[in-house]
Amino acid sequence: MPDGTSSDTVVRGSGAYAGAIREFTGLFGSDRVVRDPLRLLAYGTDASFYRLIPQVVVKVESEAEVLAVLAACRRDGLPVTFRAAGTSLSGQAVSDSVLMMLGEKWDRVTVEKAGALVRLQPGVLGADANRRLASHARKIGPDPASIDSAKIGGIAANNSSGMCCGTSDNSYKTLVSMRLLLADGTLVDTGDADSVARFRTSHRDLLGKLDELGRATRADETLARRIRDKFAIKNTTGYSINALVDFEDPLEILQHLMIGSEGTLGFIAEITYRTVPEHAHKASALLLFPDIGEACRAVALLKATPVAAVELMDRPALRSVEDKPGMPAAIRGLGDGVTALLVEVRGEDAAELNARISQVSAVLGGVETLAPAAFTSDPDEFGKLWKIRKGLFPAVGAVRRAGTTVIIEDVAFRIADLAAATLDLQTLFEKHGYHEAIIFGHALDGNLHFVFTQDFAIDAEVERYAAFMDDVCKLVVDKYDGSLKAEHGTGRNMAPFVEMEWGRDAYRLMRSIKDLLDPDGILNPGVIICDDPQAHLKDLKPLPKADPLVDTCIECGFCERMCPSAGLTLTPRQRIVGWREISHLSDTGTDPEREAGLRTLYDYQGLETCAACGLCATACPVGIETGLLTKALRGRRQSTLGHRIAGIAGRHFGGALAAARFGLGAVALSNRTLGPAATRRLADYGRRISSGRLPKIGPALPGPASLPAAGQGDASGTPVIYLPSCANRTFGASPGAPETDAVPDRLVSLMVKAGYRPIFPDGLAGLCCGQAFESKGLDREADAKTAELAAAVIAVDDYGRIPVVMDASACTLRLKKMLAGRVTVLDSIEFLHDHAMPRLEVVAKQAEPVLVHVNCSAQRLGLGDKIVGLARACAETVVVPEGVGCCGFAGDKGFSTPELNDHALRRLPDAVPAGCEGGYSSNRTCEIGLSDHSGVPYRSIVYLVDRVTRRRP
Repeated sequence: MPDGTSSDTVVRGSGAYAGAIREFTGLFGSDRVVRDPLRLLAYGTDASFYRLIPQVVVKVESEAEVLAVLAACRRDGLPVTFRAAGTSLSGQAVSDSVLMMLGEKWDRVTVEKAGALVRLQPGVLGADANRRLASHARKIGPDPASIDSAKIGGIAANNSSGMCCGTSDNSYKTLVSMRLLLADGTLVDTGDADSVARFRTSHRDLLGKLDELGRATRADETLARRIRDKFAIKNTTGYSINALVDFEDPLEILQHLMIGSEGTLGFIAEITYRTVPEHAHKASALLLFPDIGEACRAVALLKATPVAAVELMDRPALRSVEDKPGMPAAIRGLGDGVTALLVEVRGEDAAELNARISQVSAVLGGVETLAPAAFTSDPDEFGKLWKIRKGLFPAVGAVRRAGTTVIIEDVAFRIADLAAATLDLQTLFEKHGYHEAIIFGHALDGNLHFVFTQDFAIDAEVERYAAFMDDVCKLVVDKYDGSLKAEHGTGRNMAPFVEMEWGRDAYRLMRSIKDLLDPDGILNPGVIICDDPQAHLKDLKPLPKADPLVDTCIECGFCERMCPSAGLTLTPRQRIVGWREISHLSDTGTDPEREAGLRTLYDYQGLETCAACGLCATACPVGIETGLLTKALRGRRQSTLGHRIAGIAGRHFGGALAAARFGLGAVALSNRTLGPAATRRLADYGRRISSGRLPKIGPALPGPASLPAAGQGDASGTPVIYLPSCANRTFGASPGAPETDAVPDRLVSLMVKAGYRPIFPDGLAGLCCGQAFESKGLDREADAKTAELAAAVIAVDDYGRIPVVMDASACTLRLKKMLAGRVTVLDSIEFLHDHAMPRLEVVAKQAEPVLVHVNCSAQRLGLGDKIVGLARACAETVVVPEGVGCCGFAGDKGFSTPELNDHALRRLPDAVPAGCEGGYSSNRTCEIGLSDHSGVPYRSIVYLVDRVTRRRP
């Protein structure tokens, strides 16, 4: 059963695709036509629990290219599925035929009418749209939990909503116009009068039939009332047939039918939204009720008040996170029936916020709570409250048994039914043995999410799931007449149940719409409209054990936007998908040839082009750092000889570093071992390597007994232990920069100017934090170097009272992790921002614009605001380029795998402002690649701070 094939899928041999693939390759080039088995496997996965491996993946960059793909698929009868971010949860974005992926050029954002309107292409991230609107105090209406990762194409095609938008501010309600590509190859822009006029002529018959459907639906009072009632609560089951009763103009009907159509009726190439206010003043309160009934009574009362969000959490949900770090003590030790509501109120100003809090508090006086409502507007405090809600889904995912998946379903009920329905769902969990299940949701809309774990590798478990879902559907539809899908879309998951929810007449209407707009049935078959009652139990995605480092991955795709290799080779999610398959094949021995082929591809796509920057963990709901898997696999590939050589290098690090300086210069003279881009970079830097040098080592600090009190200095300055990084001891000044001294020399000078006395441990030339070894998977050797460095630091100050300053954020990150609790490690950014700047004054700000790059380690250390703050204190104009995250230089990969650095920084050149003086960061190797791609010198932020400051009198 888990490996079955949906009856809606027409079985075609690969030969049926040969002509289309040749055409795609000729039109777009082989780089944008994916055919290798590893990437096809990777793109066969979205955030749902289904898998379909496509025959071909085509990355399109324009409307003309979409039309070309549609024409080929129409000609050859090939099903085609559109995909944006692949974060959908119901199986809408996978295909075993042609998968059309949005390329990166679909990212245009046009703000109009002072932010009242915004035009968006489908490749724009929802959060990026809101960032562009922030200066107008506006945002888009849809606010799904995945807004940081989901793209507008998917948000509109699924009619995604969220915690605040309800049924009034979703895509359907805030749609103004769209550019739409139909299956027959027609493009119509509903916001352009000329385009509309042409379309009304060319598609008179189609619009006439939509008009007839609308008139007939509105004339059928029973059906029209049914539709209005169903859409009075959240509903994404089936098509948006409310368009037939809400509008009379067939063109309005058409574009509103596209909302929530999940790529089965056409392609949304652009959408214009009416935006909604984004209030800056917010306050939240966590309300605890003795039982679900009292909580739902409160929801009914709150519905009439100006609340922005009301999130319900049952007792199992609270229990799943109560022992996590940072959780309020109030949620521990509660009774079994206790239910929480997390309430948020917003206002344009403080006065309006306070007035609304008073109004909400007055209403709450009519219900029983375990403690009085206490609203807080302190960002830190209400951030802790929302951490409860945001931690629920990951909490279940993190504790699931390896090999199982996490399923999140969403249903909706009328508010009057919410309490009873929640209790009924809890009863079904017990009946079917889902004892770990939790319930939470957007209570104001009667929208409940329930999360549970499921094993799809065993037939008996699939049968248990089938029986459970049958009972859920009967409960939601037969007992409460609710929505089987409130905001996650129908997909493959609920397609067999659409008629059950809507009834024969409404379902027949939906079939008529599908037949009218996609008569050949090529657009995403098996989604929304489906004849197979067992389709939701087929093509189920396996999640076999792969490695404890990544086994908790739920394949949601939230990580992908953070990855510098996304679009070049694989993303973190795709690396895990690939390694799971390789591990499964290895464990079972079922297909040695396929395993060998995937391993060969994985060496480059999975390992060589992974920056191992760790930014994926910052977006992952369960905190997975895929780079740890990459480094572990690199380590397993190291031979005994490799470890032996690394050990020798570690024990003789000073000599190895000197040899590296010579070696890099030598390599720069030859193009035999590296590609031209790497050779060019080495040639540029090889000429300057000789200027990399150690600062002069100062005298040893007196014994601990004579140390000054913390925070005080003596005549020679407040002591700090300074550990210059290997890169800053190897490379000299940045090419093109006016400075000729290396970072250690400049930072020592700045420390002295600020009244500090830098101290260096004995044997500094041979010390290393271990990062260079760790990135190669040489953990044993890395840890040995860290231990050696720690011993040298402790020899200087065995009381741990003197802070250690590191001048490379990547090294700081490792030391903070490895030496936590033993010594205080400060990154150069922290030292400058928190300690040096208060002792300095800015003489004159830098007049020319400067760029700032917050490298991946600085981001993980939470130092982004501080390095930008330093730059703004020192320069009139500071630019932080959008779309530039990790630079992909990754230690030495900018030399050995330059295409990764090239890809990661492809957007940087266009972001350089006119007259730019240069760029600043806090990792020397990152600065090499940044300089190369921007055309301006990047160097340490130390230089900028030193140049414009003097010691405060």
